[in-house]
Amino acid sequence: MSEPHIRDNEWWVCPYNDAAEVAADRRLPARVEIHDATLRDGEQTPGLVMDVADKVAIAEKLAEVGVERIEAGMPAVSAMDYAAIKEISRLGLPSKIFAFARALTVDIDKALDCGCHGVIIEIPIGYPKLKYQFGWTWEDVLRKSVEVVAYAKKRGLYAVYFPYDTTRARPDDLDNLLVRLMQEAPPDSVGIVDTMGCALPEAIKYMVRRVKRLTDLPVEVHTHNDFGMAVATELAGVEAGASCVHACANGLGERTGNAALEELMVALHVLYGYDRQYRLDKLSELGALVSRITGVPIAANKPILGAKNFTRESGIGVDLVVKEPLAMFGTHPALTGRRGEVVLGKKSGKASITYTLEKLGLPVPDDAAIGEMLERVKAKGIAKRGLVTDEEFREIAAAVLPGR
Repeated sequence: MSEPHIRDNEWWVCPYNDAAEVAADRRLPARVEIHDATLRDGEQTPGLVMDVADKVAIAEKLAEVGVERIEAGMPAVSAMDYAAIKEISRLGLPSKIFAFARALTVDIDKALDCGCHGVIIEIPIGYPKLKYQFGWTWEDVLRKSVEVVAYAKKRGLYAVYFPYDTTRARPDDLDNLLVRLMQEAPPDSVGIVDTMGCALPEAIKYMVRRVKRLTDLPVEVHTHNDFGMAVATELAGVEAGASCVHACANGLGERTGNAALEELMVALHVLYGYDRQYRLDKLSELGALVSRITGVPIAANKPILGAKNFTRESGIGVDLVVKEPLAMFGTHPALTGRRGEVVLGKKSGKASITYTLEKLGLPVPDDAAIGEMLERVKAKGIAKRGLVTDEEFREIAAAVLPGR
């Protein structure tokens, strides 16, 4: 099939995604890169600590999945980060390694010492930050920015200017800052940072277009998930021309977390048609590794990674879970290294009983016996307020069909 919303044995999604009226205002860049911040912003999840070995292991898996850029930590702030970033840089991974830097030249020097390709240069521009936390004006921000951006570029680093809390900046402050910065020390790219996760997707589109118009530079989008829209707002940024999106594996990050790497990766490939060479089948391995190291469990219904994503309890269409998965799911489980699963419980039907008997290698009886097994399965599921295990089903089958 040639329709973009269908790819045999991989996905079958909404055809209206590509309707002329829907796609009319899209300005998709030719290429989109993913900048992963798990080792920095992800570690800022309260109570979470990664040692050098942890960071190296996650970086290796991120590179295996195909992430283009890895933000490996803050070398000027943490001795452990410094050691981890040096070790990661020595690995020669295909991913480019970035450090997170304050607007201080000493932070740039530390990034260089670690062998980084680039730096994220952080400085506030959100008005609540300037007014209540720092007591700065946009002119103060500019003055502190010019020296460090120029210094980073002079030393050969790719400089991402990261005026954080961008989405709460006063428009004149942001415009003046970017116009003057372009005159005095233009960076390589500019990040739009939704630090508080409070921007609507349409607002991010507007800001991407505005920043591109003011700077004529590549624009990156970094969002948090306070209103549950982190992935949606980053994808909106891509629709407006942003060529790099920031993410954390498993959606880790401060408060409600950052845009989830695995969700962005699959959405860019399936919904927008970016045929990057990501190993989507390795996402479950990455998710499990990050969960084990951080101790943060993955919700059973989490998009892409959740254990129950491709699980069916309801009896309707249960035979299609394995035979024709795209009738039951938007993506084929195998696309992300998964498989469909049928489970038994209160909501099961006769087809579920037949399927489970065949799966366990048990004889399939007449319809009356199947009906009795179903009633017992439903009663068991209700009594335990959960699913019926294979062992429990074997006991039910043995009771209904003694001697079989």
